[in-house]
Amino acid sequence: MHMKYGDKIIYMEGIITEVKDGAVEIDFKGRLGHIKVPMRMLITDYPLEVGQEIGLNMSYLEVLSPEINEKYRSNLDRQKNR
Repeated sequence: MHMKYGDKIIYMEGIITEVKDGAVEIDFKGRLGHIKVPMRMLITDYPLEVGQEIGLNMSYLEVLSPEINEKYRSNLDRQKNR
């Protein structure tokens, strides 16, 4: 599938709030939410620590289709029922 709308790149900043198990949690400045990403997605010359500031370029997320991906949905349901 392809996106219908063009990119609108937005520069955002955040603060690292958690570093563990190969993942980093980040709170975006301006009460824009938070995200958890694998450490391999970060570019850094420094050891990661809670409280460090990060910057990233981000675009809006686009829903590609009204269809539900049943494979992923059933996997999520199984994980919840463990």
